[in-house]
Amino acid sequence: MKKSVLLLLLLVISICTASAQAEIKFEKLTHNFGKFPESSPKVSCVFKFTNVGDQPLVINQAVASCGCTVPEYTKAPIKPGESGEIKITYNGAGKFPGHFKKSITVRTNGKIEMTRLYVEGDMEEKK
Repeated sequence: MKKSVLLLLLLVISICTASAQAEIKFEKLTHNFGKFPESSPKVSCVFKFTNVGDQPLVINQAVASCGCTVPEYTKAPIKPGESGEIKITYNGAGKFPGHFKKSITVRTNGKIEMTRLYVEGDMEEKK
């Protein structure tokens, strides 16, 4: 009987602690740079997010779909209720002018482990 009660208590405790998680919430998932000249091919934007969970949020990695797009992100854990940001820089130097769309895959320890961010724009050819 004592073992059954103890096992039940351990099960309840493990279920309660398992439901406590970090959760990332972005203000937006896409950014359009619009038109920019080939003579100034480097553009940047910032994706802001908040940890809406009840445990610290850790960004494990942010990986771009190509080397022309570089993500920079907060490495320290973000406490519940606090915010962070991911800065994305697109460098079109040496690329063909025209429309582009790139993705950044963000992996966290949160409830939703993977989120995709998108940047796009139109680099106009030098005249």
